[in-house]
Amino acid sequence: MLSQFRRNSRFCAMLFALLFLLSLGAPFAAAQGLDAAALLKPATDTWPTYNGDYSGKRYSTLNQINASNVNSLTLAWAFHTHTAVIKSTPLEVNGILYFSTPDNVWAIDARFGRQIWHYQRTSEGDHIGHRGLGMYKNWLYFTTPDAHLVCLDAKDGKVHWDVELADVKLGYFSTMAPLVIRDHVIVGVSGDVTDVRGYLKSIDPETGSTQWTWYTDPDPGQPGSETWPKDSDAILHGGGMTWMTGTYDPELNLLYWGTGNPNPVMAGEGRPGDNLYTCSIVALNPDTGKLVWHFQPSPHDVHDWDAVETPVLLDAEYKGKPRKLLAQASRNGFYFLLDRTNGTYLAGAPFIDQTWATGLDAHGRPIPKPDAAPSPDGTLITPGSDGATNWMAPSFDPQTNLFYVTARRVFSIYYLTVTGKAEGWGGRDQNLWANSTIRALDYRTGKVIWNHETGESENGAGILTTAGHLLFTADTSGNLLALDPATGKTLWHLNAGGHMAASPMTYQLDGRQYLIAAVQDVLYAFALPEITESSAALTQSGHAANQ
Repeated sequence: MLSQFRRNSRFCAMLFALLFLLSLGAPFAAAQGLDAAALLKPATDTWPTYNGDYSGKRYSTLNQINASNVNSLTLAWAFHTHTAVIKSTPLEVNGILYFSTPDNVWAIDARFGRQIWHYQRTSEGDHIGHRGLGMYKNWLYFTTPDAHLVCLDAKDGKVHWDVELADVKLGYFSTMAPLVIRDHVIVGVSGDVTDVRGYLKSIDPETGSTQWTWYTDPDPGQPGSETWPKDSDAILHGGGMTWMTGTYDPELNLLYWGTGNPNPVMAGEGRPGDNLYTCSIVALNPDTGKLVWHFQPSPHDVHDWDAVETPVLLDAEYKGKPRKLLAQASRNGFYFLLDRTNGTYLAGAPFIDQTWATGLDAHGRPIPKPDAAPSPDGTLITPGSDGATNWMAPSFDPQTNLFYVTARRVFSIYYLTVTGKAEGWGGRDQNLWANSTIRALDYRTGKVIWNHETGESENGAGILTTAGHLLFTADTSGNLLALDPATGKTLWHLNAGGHMAASPMTYQLDGRQYLIAAVQDVLYAFALPEITESSAALTQSGHAANQ
């Protein structure tokens, strides 16, 4: 009786403390801000940046949820936004989740899913989606459909400053999650069909002033300009958008970013040459914006095959020696492995069926077939312009040494509608059929180790792997999935009633690990059932009875 009273008293005290904190408004916890050191550590009680850490591996060292108990996952809470589809990955800092849709940012309690604040604005521009936020101390940064960068106070969502990155009237917009490196907010721009230049900017986190700008289409006379036609303004209208978040190596102090396709998109006659630095992986000095090296997965692209997919950083063995590596599964259907200190090509292979190239040469340059370009009568090839993969986050698991990618078989007919000098698309493509799969690759070679089919149509779900020997993703039928990362076997699934267009993430608070997955306009949190004193006692007595 006394023991029961003590337990009830402890429960009441805990409940009172919780209600007191909630009455203060949970922004009190957020006031601590982000410790910059968290960006250099594995994401555990904090998920401080888009990919969890700077490497882009999307691997968590948490293992409370694991292969032996994943079937016990239960819903901890659900948060309905009642707006657009959630395509962002939340940040989690000091027990607060921050996430976005176009023109909207939320802060919610990471333990209970209770809204703390909601910021909303109205803008012109393309509202196609939004990937998430960056954070510096107690400031949040997000891009907008009218190509602005907005800084919010993480305590209450109030605007600190709002700066224009590009002119929306020229067709620019922005969807990417900024990357914060020390006192630099690195941000990119988007633009689908207008003939404008792509670029990256470094923004001062305190003032919003521009620190440097790096253009993906170099000025005439600068290195790279020789890959564009001479005596032409094509280079100044050449595209190369920077609409996905890059990665960073603190030891080398190098920023890695993927760039988009050149313009006109499918009409290459008026822009002969490789068209650097479009469809490229580039390494920049984050303090100056100076280019250190580049590698181009799709020279002279005419298929809309951006190379913006995450450049994943691996410190791993290659041919018997430890190497600083960079791996990318590119939209054109090929996997590339580079030395990230200098951009040297090491290995590559197709990770999904492709019919446009005979392979890669010794320098990793694709060898296109002569009949693979768009034509007036139409050219049937795979992948289509949506790509063999796209924005969906890949993952690398150091336990299995496998690289995971959401891949799609997309067959399209590419039509060339303009010859000579063109603008915009200069053609069109028509998708005929698509299906999707999760593929595990040997990071050293790109060889496919296993394949898990995820259904017809194009899968938009990213991937998360964990030390609990789990791979989390989704299929095209609305099922959230936990797979065995060594074999691809399904260990758990749940039909969430809609499609996932984001990437799952995880964190641990108060000794409890949470799995976060966005489905349509709902953010779901899953966890293992909480073990109470009474249930633990029943479990112990049950064990004793069975002995």
